[in-house]
Amino acid sequence: MSLRGPGDLTRAAVGGLAESLRRVDGLQDRAGIRFDLPAGPSRGQWQRCEELLEEPSLFTGWHDLLGDWLRARHGEAPKRTAAGYVMSWYLHVPAYAAALLLHHERRVPSLRASELAFKLSGDRPHPDGIAVLGTEFYCLPSDPGSVLPEATVVADEHELVAVLRARYIAHAARFVRAYRQVSPLGPRMLWAAATDALDNSLWWAGRHGGDEGAGVADAALVLDATYAPLTSASTLRMTEQREWARRRESCCFSYLLPAEAECDGCPRTCARPS
Repeated sequence: MSLRGPGDLTRAAVGGLAESLRRVDGLQDRAGIRFDLPAGPSRGQWQRCEELLEEPSLFTGWHDLLGDWLRARHGEAPKRTAAGYVMSWYLHVPAYAAALLLHHERRVPSLRASELAFKLSGDRPHPDGIAVLGTEFYCLPSDPGSVLPEATVVADEHELVAVLRARYIAHAARFVRAYRQVSPLGPRMLWAAATDALDNSLWWAGRHGGDEGAGVADAALVLDATYAPLTSASTLRMTEQREWARRRESCCFSYLLPAEAECDGCPRTCARPS
């Protein structure tokens, strides 16, 4: 259950999605998030999600960049490791955009691939910038922007998170179909990664925004059950050390690198629920 009711937003969501993104970007530092693409030479650094999903061979260029990075640091670049990193990084683009806007603004963007883009870091080739390209959003009746033509109003938080799940699953389904063509990973692993990306992103939105408990509550609200083809409900739990942690559904295959072991919470080493 959410810690906040529809009338208890911590920041007034005045204006459209561009204003929301400007506010949200200043509330976290994990990855820059913006409305639309920048003008000028830096525009060429951005990759539209639609282009990758329409032409899956573009993912191989990303694999190659990551392979170079892995070899420079580890001496090897196992194919499954590169595929696992890119799988996770891509899925966190729609997941994190959705999580930030839900957590801080109680809004959900369309999450269409045609309305999302990302920029890779100049060092490790992971997305360090996200752009939302469309203006449409879903919101609650109490949202001051609910009167805008680009707003679709839903009845309550449960309907809002149902929209988020549906929009995210639709984007993830396109990714799974495309990525299977160019990676050694099967659909079960890809949907497990999609589940991890959403659960992680909801948690991170709260943690990096200064209210980890609210992020955990958002994850419990969005992933209160297993919504197939996602592979589990939220796995966030309080440890004996009184810290939040989660059990991973997918594997990043880092253990294939020299002298590397499985990550904490790796499905290879953690017991699965019966």
